[in-house]
Amino acid sequence: MNDANRRLRYLDQTVRSLYPGPGSPRPYSVLPHRLLPRRLAPRRQWHALLGRRVMVHVEGSIETYLSDVLGVPVETVLHVRPAARANRKPVLEAHREGSVLAFVKVGDTARTRELVDGEAAALRKLGDLALKTVIVPAVLHHGQWGEFSVLVLSPLPVRRGRVPAALLADAVREIADTGGAEGAAWHGDLSPWNIAPSGDGRLLVWDWERYAVGVPYGFDAVHHFFQRALRRMNPPTAARACLAQALPVLAPLGLSAAQARRTALHYLIALADRHAADGHEPLGPPDTWLNPLVDQQESVT
Repeated sequence: MNDANRRLRYLDQTVRSLYPGPGSPRPYSVLPHRLLPRRLAPRRQWHALLGRRVMVHVEGSIETYLSDVLGVPVETVLHVRPAARANRKPVLEAHREGSVLAFVKVGDTARTRELVDGEAAALRKLGDLALKTVIVPAVLHHGQWGEFSVLVLSPLPVRRGRVPAALLADAVREIADTGGAEGAAWHGDLSPWNIAPSGDGRLLVWDWERYAVGVPYGFDAVHHFFQRALRRMNPPTAARACLAQALPVLAPLGLSAAQARRTALHYLIALADRHAADGHEPLGPPDTWLNPLVDQQESVT
């Protein structure tokens, strides 16, 4: 089954959960379609292209809940994540008169409820700190809707652009320092698609559901490098590059060559452990991309 069909199947399940009857229905255009497989949105101009309309019930739906939470009537746009992702969950935009009021994450399984609740706790913690480099979304609401956890976040003023290396290093340092007495912290997924430069020289950072403390200093920097490498290389090659480039990546943070290599290797092992805990191996089995690297390091030392 290809990705578009997986998304469509997941969309059908998700719509039934988030927009249940009974109630007063009204028409929406439904995306994804085989031509537009990535989200469900109220896009009336697509009716002629996509054909049929689908009636989405409003009363008793997530849209009604969000309207109550935000204090104004809203329309929602539902993003459909790849079906194979372990942290797959409904992510919505709440719109009011053409403007995005909020982004909404819905924990619809035990694992995603844990992630949504964890992100809410992380953002509340970070919101209480006087961060100078990193800008995080504000928690507008965190609660339960039926069996689902719902996290409503303020939209960040994202303007895509190149993130200077010095700004990224400053952000990694500041995030690490939020761990306090518990040790270094990390964002957990400081990937290029989760950050953007702000207009005032700071860094916008979202998707904090993997935030954790008590990790080796510099994990975020290594993760950022590894995720960029995976865009150009297969996992075994990217893992080798991660270790080979550990010093250039981590030297700006004050790590020695030996510390940098240990940190990079520890990161790769931690990432494999995360995938194992999620029951999903997006990079393939560890014996294809990680174990040979670990074995090589053990033979050297």
